[in-house]
Parts: sequence; structure tokens; C-alpha cells
Amino acid sequence: MGNQLVWQERYNIGVDLIDKEHQKLFRILNKLFDFKRQEEKSPWACQEAVKYFREHTLQHFADEEGYMASIHYVGLETHKRIHKNFREVTLPALEKELEQTNYSENSIHHFFGVCGGWLVGHTLIEDHMIVSGDTVKHWENLLPEEEQTVMGQTITSLLHGMFQLDSRLISNCYGGERFGDGIYYRLIYSTKDKKKQEFFLIFEEQLIVSTIGSVMNCKSKAISVMLMNAAIYVARQLVERVKEYFPLSEQFEIKEEQLLTYEQFQRIFEKQSPQFSLLFDTGKGYFAYCVTAADTLHNEGGISIITENAMAEVEKYLHQNQAEKQAVSQKKKLLVVDDSDFMLKMMHHLLDHDYEVITVKSGLSAIRSITLDRPDLILLDYEMPVCNGGQVLEMIRSEKEFTDIPVIFLTGRTDKESIKKVIALKPERYLSKALSPETVKKEIDQFFEKK
Repeated sequence: MGNQLVWQERYNIGVDLIDKEHQKLFRILNKLFDFKRQEEKSPWACQEAVKYFREHTLQHFADEEGYMASIHYVGLETHKRIHKNFREVTLPALEKELEQTNYSENSIHHFFGVCGGWLVGHTLIEDHMIVSGDTVKHWENLLPEEEQTVMGQTITSLLHGMFQLDSRLISNCYGGERFGDGIYYRLIYSTKDKKKQEFFLIFEEQLIVSTIGSVMNCKSKAISVMLMNAAIYVARQLVERVKEYFPLSEQFEIKEEQLLTYEQFQRIFEKQSPQFSLLFDTGKGYFAYCVTAADTLHNEGGISIITENAMAEVEKYLHQNQAEKQAVSQKKKLLVVDDSDFMLKMMHHLLDHDYEVITVKSGLSAIRSITLDRPDLILLDYEMPVCNGGQVLEMIRSEKEFTDIPVIFLTGRTDKESIKKVIALKPERYLSKALSPETVKKEIDQFFEKK
């Protein structure tokens, strides 16, 4: 997740009441994050924004549950359980962290990451089930709340015993949301009769540095290969210690050990139905502990570290993680606006390697996207129905915050009269759709080089 939540058409479930409330929650979270980036905004302003978000969230849950009841949706009780956890566990814990740290940058990042990730995941998975009539399979294997409580207490106790951390449970329905810079560790166990159990341990990097790094007297704030190996050993020991409290787990033996990127973890985790999925605030950073009983293993290319050259593989993983962070932070953001699916797919394929590309199909969607996630350049189709490119450009320039966003028109017309109309609007430039993809890419690259 970046610094803004970007509303996309795929988030709409087709129920006007729910879709509008989702969009409002997106906007509120973005405003909160903006508050922290503006130094003149006081903790009081952030506090009011959090309060506003909570009130709208609770009202949204009530409205959504009322709608589900009115259509006799079979997954209502599961939905209620997820809402209850977020309402009674996650939100209060995040708010407590904000207050204790006087709305520090880290606590705002945590709030934004957890709430934003939860909102996106819940919208795409659970809420879409409402209109399809399916039940929420991702959470169907969650163990009863009493067992969740015991597991949470067990891990809290172990973290205190190992590192003197006073941890608190943030959520027992952790949905894979990204929090800060993370290390994603996967352990795969199996029994003689081929039953499988997977453990996912996610550590915020600052947690590893402040605990294991402190023990090893590491001065650097970055994770070294040596520190990473120590963290892996500690993570494995933590799993083994937890297993001692749950005797049935003793039948399982370790078969595979992997380090994953966030994208690999996300792809694997969304296919799972976890028994436990717990998120903790340790006071030094966030930590998630997830357990699944899987019949089928999903291989997404994680780096295996049960090898003779484990040190080299860990070093490769750390380099890969760092390269991904730098690549994302350095990419320019392009918004492509066109009513043609073919054109959007072509432009995304053409530009995605070097730029962060967002695509929308209408002028109104473009305005919404610009509001939620400001681009560095807009590629705007001139000929669109309902609201054409010229009208969209006028709307952009009517907003003081958007007037300096450069716009390049894409046009399928090459006659002199049409070109005169385009030029009269004074875009940065215009590009003909008749140009080859290579030429279009070169023109965009040159635009940023000159900037």
C-alpha cells in the first residue's frame, strides 16, 4: 500500500448505499494520512479525523448488516463476527496506540495500513459475497473465539518472556494487510499421513532491529544477513514453543521454510482459510501470526532457506526486498483515462514496467481517482462519451490543487480541425493513437526527462 487509498471500479459491489459508504471511508482515511503530512495539523485534528472515521465505520457496519438481513443473506453471522472484531478489538487498539504516541508518524502509518488494508480486503472479498450469495470461505475455518483468546494469550506471554515486550492483540481476523516494511516468513509442516499445516509469521522490520538487533548489539537500523538469520531462528523457535501448548501439533514435522515478498505472501494467503490469524502490537513494531491447515500447497516462488546455501538465499531475499522498495518509491505515477478497454490494457502493458499505472474509463472516474491518488501525469482520451477530454481538463483546472498536474491528450483524430481544437485547450502536448506503442512510450519517457 502506498500513501493513498485509490478507489477502483472493482470495489463497487452494486449496492448504492454500501458503495457510497465505502468511498466515504476511503476519503476519510486519506484525509487522516494527509493531516500527518501537514506539519501545521495538530494531534487534535488527527484525533477528530479518527473519531469521524470510527463513527462512519460503525454506522456502515449497522447499515450493511441491516441490508444483509433484509435480503436474508446466509453469511450474515460470519460478517457480524468480522465486523465485531474490527469494532471491538482492532479499532480500539489502534486508537490506543495513536493516543499513547501522541499521533506519531509510525502510529499513523499503522492506523492507515491496517484500516486501509482491512477496508480494501473486506470490500473485495467479504462484501462482494453479499451480492453473489456466496458465504465467506476465507474465514470459515477460524477456530472458536475461546481458542483464539488462548492462542493470543500464549503468544503474548512468549513475546514477553523472550523480549520483555508488552504486546496486545490488535485483531484475530488479520486479513493480510500490509503494515510498514515487513519480513514474511513461511513454515510448512506435514505428518506421515500427508496432512499439512502452514505458519506465516510477519515481522515489521523495526521490531526485528529493536529486539534481536539489540540483543546482538547491532548498531545499524537496517537488517543484515546475520540479523536476518537470527530472526529466522527465533521465528522457528517461537512456532515450536507455541506447538508445545497444543499437543496435536506435535505430530507435524517441518518440511519447508521460505521467505516471501509481500506480493507472494498476499497471493498465497488470499487462497487460504486460516484457523488462526492474529495481529499484535508489540510496542516495538507489529507482528502477525497465522496458521492454516492446507490440503494443497500454493507455490508463489518464495525463497527456500532449507538449503546448504541458506546464507546466500537470505542475502538474495534482502537485496530483492530493498530493490522492490526503491523501485516503487522511484516510479512516476500515470493516470490513463480512456473509454476503451483495449486501449487501457495496451497502455498498462506498455508503461507498467517503468511507471505506476492507474487506469479509469470515464471523466468522472478520473476526477475521483485524481482526488484519491494524485498522479504525476494524466494521459487523457480526447474523444469520450458523456464527458469528453476537454471537459475533464476544464474540471481538473478548476480545482486549485490539481491545476499543475500535466495532461497529455490521446486522440484518434489527425485532421487539422480536430488538432486545432486540442491545441486550443493548451495541454502539455498531444499524442496520436495512430503512433506505434514504442513511439508513445518514448514520448512519455522524454516528457519526464525534460521535467
